[in-house]
Amino acid sequence: MSQQSSSSSVMKAVLVKQPGGVDQLYIGDTERPEPKANELLVKIHSFALNRMDIIQREGRYPVPPQASPILGVEMAGVVVETGSEAKRFKVGDKVFGLMYGGAYAQYATIDEGSALPLGNLSMELGSSLLECWYTAYQAVHLIGKLQKSDDILIHAASGGVGTAAIQLAKLAGARRIFVTASSAEKLEYCRKLGATHPINYREQSFKDMVLEETGGRGVDVICDYLLASYFADNIASLAVDGRMSLQGTMGGQVCENVNLAPLLFKRLRIEGSALRSRSLDYQRNLAAVFCENVLPHIESGDLCWHISRVFDWEDIADAHRLMESNKFTGKIVVRVTDSNKR
Repeated sequence: MSQQSSSSSVMKAVLVKQPGGVDQLYIGDTERPEPKANELLVKIHSFALNRMDIIQREGRYPVPPQASPILGVEMAGVVVETGSEAKRFKVGDKVFGLMYGGAYAQYATIDEGSALPLGNLSMELGSSLLECWYTAYQAVHLIGKLQKSDDILIHAASGGVGTAAIQLAKLAGARRIFVTASSAEKLEYCRKLGATHPINYREQSFKDMVLEETGGRGVDVICDYLLASYFADNIASLAVDGRMSLQGTMGGQVCENVNLAPLLFKRLRIEGSALRSRSLDYQRNLAAVFCENVLPHIESGDLCWHISRVFDWEDIADAHRLMESNKFTGKIVVRVTDSNKR
């Protein structure tokens, strides 16, 4: 028998009038979700922004069929109801987690196997961790197979996934950690986290820098989020038997006049990955690996995490504007304030 919360079936959430710009966002009433047998219902304290939220708001994101139409994939809050088969948590427990959608709301359901105990983390910190750290762990380890003394190149390095990838590479004992970003301030931030070779892509060729510093060998692993605009130079920057993880299409989706022969004679492995479309079992397993290999280092302070700014959810449009501006480092968090609670 499930443990029940308040009987109200309506909640407030950040909704989208119609696909478009930030002016389409508003806080309105919607149906409160009910937890399935293996799920928790969580009263949300805070949620974090991700670039997919912008794309989904614009109507250009292929939302998984099991996802809520409400934006947002990561949150932290308090369990207020448990499904009949959910045994790991009880009402009143503080949790954080990554889910398929629905985080921009007062309440959301999450698979119990995907929820993590908040422990000594703050709500804001917990809500901002998992999309970035899971994606970075996939890129660096599950796809990139980074080994001690390998060289790695991380693009868009000052963002959430990039800063997580830098620290994972350092923790794994990478020899050289090349990173790209657009300003001296962002590159200095990356250097403090462990980057050894910061590159301002507006002023330098990352391909030339990589080949010069590695004696023409190239790097073993690349974490890329640009796709088309960097594809040719990424191929040239990879060493023999190199691995590249593609996590986004910020630089376009169509490559023209690209020589693909190096994929063959350098035995390159290139793999795309979109975390949100992964199966529930995959995400449960990733949560378990993260808890074992990464979370203890975050809780101890060995791995750093930066929240750029915390917004009230009534200022959600401003939060989206900041995300679109790219004038931030780390994560953007939004707090679901009590003044809007039912």
